[in-house]
Amino acid sequence: MSKILIRGAKVLGRDAQDVLIDGATIAEVGTGLSAEGAEVVEADGKVLLPGLVDLHTHLREPGREDSETVLTGTRAAASGGFTAVFAMANTFPVADTAGVVEQVYRLGQEHGYCDVQPIGAVTVGLEGRKLAELGAMHESAAGVTVFSDDGKCVDDAVIMRRALEYVKAFGGVVAQHAQEPRLTEGAQMNEGIVSAELGLGGWPAVAEESIIARDVLLAEHVGSRVHICHLSTAGSVEIVRWAKSRGIDVTAEVTPHHLLLTDELVRTYNPVFKVNPPLRTERDVLALREALADGTIDIVATDHAPHPHEDKDCEWAAAAMGMVGLETALSVVQETMVDTGLLTWAGVAERMSFKPAAIGGAKGHGRPVSAGEPANLTLVDTAYRGSVDPAGFASRSRNTPYEGLELPGRVTHTWLRGKATLVDGKLT
Repeated sequence: MSKILIRGAKVLGRDAQDVLIDGATIAEVGTGLSAEGAEVVEADGKVLLPGLVDLHTHLREPGREDSETVLTGTRAAASGGFTAVFAMANTFPVADTAGVVEQVYRLGQEHGYCDVQPIGAVTVGLEGRKLAELGAMHESAAGVTVFSDDGKCVDDAVIMRRALEYVKAFGGVVAQHAQEPRLTEGAQMNEGIVSAELGLGGWPAVAEESIIARDVLLAEHVGSRVHICHLSTAGSVEIVRWAKSRGIDVTAEVTPHHLLLTDELVRTYNPVFKVNPPLRTERDVLALREALADGTIDIVATDHAPHPHEDKDCEWAAAAMGMVGLETALSVVQETMVDTGLLTWAGVAERMSFKPAAIGGAKGHGRPVSAGEPANLTLVDTAYRGSVDPAGFASRSRNTPYEGLELPGRVTHTWLRGKATLVDGKLT
């Protein structure tokens, strides 16, 4: 059935309306719309959002299919309400050529649970020594516009400048993993009171902040765009706020886990809490929430980082860094930002759909819920509250820090160009 009537949904959390989907497009938005010839989805009390867009996802394929594949990762994305994800380049082989990014792009097209836009590496092999084929990746079928060595920092200022200059020619953006490597050698967690008490190597905030300060100045000098991945400290917030006040073209993201969790959790020595950048202090968490609310931080991005069981079920020092996040992101944002009064649902749509789509150039995504627009939509039962059970995840990995934690909200339906990928909480 090509027509779907979503009846009585709170569009962007506002007054209840009906939304009629006809094929791949939203045909009409209003009240009392006719259901003739349409499948009806009763959405009384639920919130309808534009399909979520994640600018920072690790799908692991090619090379680490034991952690995740494009298929399982996009199924996880659909479960979490995402209709488009940007896949990071730290695969094996690295996505530093047109051939590899095209492979990832086509896998996304084949599976159809959400659109996959590959992110190209900034440097060959993520080694930080020589620029990758930025132009060739942009001109490929994948049309890459975002470039990142995420997982590693582009720490050489000359290489970073050259990358910013290169992508400026076609309106691209360099997404920086801000981590000064010399300041984080042997680091295991946030540097502070907890690291001192536990005797674990500290990861100082300045290792992040110094790179961000350098890169916003480079972006200003070149006249190019820079995006800051997974910003995590109060000091980083102040640098980005200052840069924006100067008119520098910088955007920034925060992860759901940095909005909720603190370094106090490391006292458990549970490696599920080991992540890059590390969990910070309560002061940092509050600063990040405030910055997301006032627009200093532009978007929420999951940094979905799946790992197989054996890479996390081990001693802290040997454990891999990272957490899965696609299937819990919206719930954490509701818990930390909406239910606290810091954001409305319209604000969530801005930070999890409109702006990430605009930063990355995701065509057809991050569009208004209005007639004539692509039917990329997410329906959320915001009254739901339940504990997180990773056994039910669509992701191949289970390394979530929220297991057993009670969180609000549940995505019940996701539509990609009018096709239901999630119905009543179940993948199609």
